[in-house]
Amino acid sequence: MATKDTGTAADTGTAAVLRVGVVALAAGLAVLVAGLVLGGAVAEKVVPGLADAGALTRWGLPVSRLAMNLGAALTVGALLAAAALLPLEGGKGKEAPRLSRDALDYLRAASWAATAWAAAAAATLVFTVADVLGQPVGEILTGSELSNYVGQLPQGTALMLVVLLAVVVALLGRTTTTPAAAFGLLAVAGIALLPPPLTGHSSSAANHSVAVTGVALHVAAAAPWVGGLAMLAAHGLTRRARLDVMADRFSRMALWCYVAVGVSGLVNVIARLPDPAELVGTDYGRLALGKIIAFAALGWFGWWHRGRTVPAVADGRPWALTRLAGVEIAVMAATMGLAVALARTAPPAPATDETPAEVLLGFPVPPPITVGRLATLWTFDLFFAALVVVLGGLYLAGVVRLRRRGDSWPVMRTVAWLFGLLTIVAVTQTGVARYAPVMFSVHMAEHMVLSMLTPIFLVAGAPVTLALRALRPARVRGDRGPREWLTALLHSRYTAVVAHPGVATVIFVASTFVLYFTPLFQAAMRNHLGHIAMTVHFLVAGSLFFWVLIGVDPAPRRLPYPGRILLLFVTMPFHAFFGLALMNLGEPLARGWYNAVYPSWATSLLKDQHTGGAIAWGFGEIPTFIVLVFLAFQWFFADQRQARRLDRKADRAAERTAERAARGETAAAEDDELAAYNARLAKLAERDQQARTPRRAGGGGGSGIPRAGEGDGSTG
Repeated sequence: MATKDTGTAADTGTAAVLRVGVVALAAGLAVLVAGLVLGGAVAEKVVPGLADAGALTRWGLPVSRLAMNLGAALTVGALLAAAALLPLEGGKGKEAPRLSRDALDYLRAASWAATAWAAAAAATLVFTVADVLGQPVGEILTGSELSNYVGQLPQGTALMLVVLLAVVVALLGRTTTTPAAAFGLLAVAGIALLPPPLTGHSSSAANHSVAVTGVALHVAAAAPWVGGLAMLAAHGLTRRARLDVMADRFSRMALWCYVAVGVSGLVNVIARLPDPAELVGTDYGRLALGKIIAFAALGWFGWWHRGRTVPAVADGRPWALTRLAGVEIAVMAATMGLAVALARTAPPAPATDETPAEVLLGFPVPPPITVGRLATLWTFDLFFAALVVVLGGLYLAGVVRLRRRGDSWPVMRTVAWLFGLLTIVAVTQTGVARYAPVMFSVHMAEHMVLSMLTPIFLVAGAPVTLALRALRPARVRGDRGPREWLTALLHSRYTAVVAHPGVATVIFVASTFVLYFTPLFQAAMRNHLGHIAMTVHFLVAGSLFFWVLIGVDPAPRRLPYPGRILLLFVTMPFHAFFGLALMNLGEPLARGWYNAVYPSWATSLLKDQHTGGAIAWGFGEIPTFIVLVFLAFQWFFADQRQARRLDRKADRAAERTAERAARGETAAAEDDELAAYNARLAKLAERDQQARTPRRAGGGGGSGIPRAGEGDGSTG
């Protein structure tokens, strides 16, 4: 009877999940259709010289894109539930942590969702090519246009990457069984979210660096929020265990996702609608206003969940969550439909015509360079602004947590960390960031700061040590929280490889030559995502190298201090060689890019790049001196700590010896390194004394001269 009741409950829960899914899909489609009609995105446009792809493409493209977004959210949500929202099992003693049965079910669900995601992305790819070429879908499928244009269209390449990555998740999701592999699939799915927004119409908008980053952040935060809530509702409707733990973890994550979605959405609206009146005066603005209202409604749902339903679930009332979550999921699906309609609606055109350089840069070419303009001509870079805020906020939160529980944290480490973040602001938000895309010399100064100065202070801040001390252990025994995952990463084979002094040095040195003396540099400058990746690489490669040299945080392998100094003096000349190579260039680097954006008031392009080489050649002296100062202090204090440890051991050994002597016991010299060392010296002295004592042969009183082959090491 119990088995029958359990099966009935499961069937009822599955039916409820299907009903919620159907209602959410209907809400999304209804709002999508309304948005497309009101925004005029599906109306036939007659443009002389341009063919129309047909009604099937006009309707099929947004519908397939909505299906792709829903599939992506469900995939990410299922992987998130398996890897992070549900607690792990095992992990006691020598037993390795493992995924629970429910987590494995979510991995299989992620496999099916990823399959749907890949199919929807493939359909979106076909419709996108048809829309760009203005040809019916039938001609695209039967002709060679699809294979010819996929690699030439940025949107086509992006969608092909989505298809490939989604297929990888679909295949591996069926066989994955370990927590680390589940997190790996979650990372792959997260990467697959980014190509479409990074190549959409945001990349051609005014100030496109802010628009592209904002859309990417918007999508990356919305997918786990929407997908996580869907999995949470499904978990409650099917009456699975650990709903209280899952709801608590999702609630904390959802708050940060909501903030990220709100901030990025606001930035996107401001980037496309600089005039607030356009919110009600244009089709794009009215759809954006509708999305803002829906976002506010979702905020109310989140507030209600956090204040009412999560405590109710903890008290054993799961229906308090499932009743409200179904409505919230429908509102989320409707909001996603509105977002797709908004993406298909053209934003207002700029008031003035843009020059070719402005189209590439996203802002006007700056005026003649001066020191004052480098300091005052501020440029807002959303990616690095968000990075600095997050890194600074997390670090200060960790320090505050330590202080509240009575633990100390060195002030100079906090100062070093904040100064490192300040250097990031100095080269990514000021006039340096405005001139870096158009002048190679300024770009090289930015590169040198981010790769050779900023990492020194970030590493000196010891963020990993702070995290290990501030993060609380997982509440569920055997589970992995942020602290446990960080510890597992530090002990992983990947970290052991990349943190090897030889590997870190090769990455630090060789990547610079590979980037600048290959077509990679021009490709990175032309694409905003490539520029972000290049800049982040500078920061990460430098941090990895200086972690090996002066890092306070735990590391798989530590060089002795003489070895660190030797590595420093062996590595830095390579940057001088790189600077000399730039100073002797006969042809400009990235000629196509700089010919399009190089300002008319500047010197010749080749001379500016020679100046950049001189900056690279001379800048190495600054980090070398700073690192030597750090190493000198670290070496001195390490010797002081070692001496204090030996003194404490000697004092403890003396106390134990006195206690044993008072009890009439024989002292155990092996209890202490210093005592053991003294015992070895005593034995050697005793052996030497015995060797000097005269030997007597046959009991008589001989002369004491050793026999042949005895005592003097001779052979006779």
